[in-house]
Amino acid sequence: MSVRQVRAAGLEALMLATHLLQRARRADPQAGLWEAADVQWWWRTPRRSDDVEKLFWIDDDGPVAGVLLTSWTEDDWQCDPVVVPGASGVDRDVVWRRALEHVAAHAGGAFEVPVSDDDDVFRELARRDRLIAGHQDSTAWMDAADRPAVTALREGFVLVDRAQLRDAPHPLRHRSGNGVAQRLAECSLYDPSLDLAVETRDGRVAGYSLYWFDPTTEVGLVEPVRVEDEFQRHGLARAMLSAGIDRVVARGARRVKVSYETDAAAALYQGLGFRRTSTATWYRASSE
Repeated sequence: MSVRQVRAAGLEALMLATHLLQRARRADPQAGLWEAADVQWWWRTPRRSDDVEKLFWIDDDGPVAGVLLTSWTEDDWQCDPVVVPGASGVDRDVVWRRALEHVAAHAGGAFEVPVSDDDDVFRELARRDRLIAGHQDSTAWMDAADRPAVTALREGFVLVDRAQLRDAPHPLRHRSGNGVAQRLAECSLYDPSLDLAVETRDGRVAGYSLYWFDPTTEVGLVEPVRVEDEFQRHGLARAMLSAGIDRVVARGARRVKVSYETDAAAALYQGLGFRRTSTATWYRASSE
């Protein structure tokens, strides 16, 4: 099967990245760092990288490899070379090399390349190119059958979703900009009824979380979860998560995934029944 290279930016690149990551997940139930919903979550706010043409390798069935670029700030970029497990017609070394060339041409400062600690090929390439190993994060999975019972919220709090409050300001606007609701609505996997918030009786937002269901892979993703500082230690995160996981399983998710960095997050997710399956290291390079 012949493979050709294409370039795409904006929503077209988002669509290709979505299909690439769905194909990768279908090829292997756990390999790789990202779900299609991850790149759709990253779309929540305009970025300099939106207008940069990304590289994709495509065969007759769609994307088989790609180079995903995400600018978090003007000078801080993330580069993700992705190859479908077991794919033919693409060389992982070539994709890696093109990825580093591509991000170096656009990043104004440092950039990071996250690599699964189980990926011996990309780990060796990162070391060969003298990228510096930085922080780590963890990924955990939960089978649908193992989901926890829904925990009731404490008195004085109520759970709401965006399907109920479509015209209300989005709680993410303070961190992701006033256009976050519109950007999320552009994503094919976004479901407003899986976009949850915990509010006080007087309408203050105490916490929020977002759940994604991908019917192509039957995977649910938790991203993001936050409880505001003044409402910590009220059991809100567990109640919100148990409700969100229950909803995403009801949509058809057979497994649910979450990634995290801190010990506190590990304790929360493992207490709900998630099991850590892998770690990743973020390798850093500088333009200097």
